[in-house]
Amino acid sequence: MTSPFLAFVPTGYEWFYIMMIVIVLFGAKKLPELARGLGRSVGEFKKAKQEFETELDDSSKPTLVDTSKPDRTGAEQSRKS
Repeated sequence: MTSPFLAFVPTGYEWFYIMMIVIVLFGAKKLPELARGLGRSVGEFKKAKQEFETELDDSSKPTLVDTSKPDRTGAEQSRKS
């Protein structure tokens, strides 16, 4: 094994035992609801991850400032004072 994490990943019959325990605890009728909820959660996580990556990419792009028109906010504020 190249990674110590791989020592804790269930394989073969371990998955079978885990599924049997889940069926006993939740019942066969609840399994589709649990799977549906898990699928929705994964979908929401992926959507949030994509939005975060998009926002991060947008914030890293330089913003262009139009310097051809003078900024009049400073001049207008000095007139009002």
